[in-house]
Amino acid sequence: MTSEALLGIILGSSLGVLGGVVGTYFSIKNTNGPRERAFMVRFSVISWLAVSLFILGLLILPRPYNWLLWIPYAVVLPMAILRGNKKQLEIRREESHG
Repeated sequence: MTSEALLGIILGSSLGVLGGVVGTYFSIKNTNGPRERAFMVRFSVISWLAVSLFILGLLILPRPYNWLLWIPYAVVLPMAILRGNKKQLEIRREESHG
């Protein structure tokens, strides 16, 4: 592996993690109440764990089997985001009326 490739891997991974950290921070910061904030913290922790397990699986499983992990990831991730957004909106509505 060339030094340029290694630098690209390190830089790209670092930017990806930094983007996730910034997104997580603002998702929690922009909540409106205690229940919504608690939900967002829980959702963020579970999301970080799930994505970390996915990446670990990509690194541990031999090729080409590791590519099969993309199938459930591509299905579950959007579903989890949609469900999380729906639950957050539900909590936000309940807190604003209660």
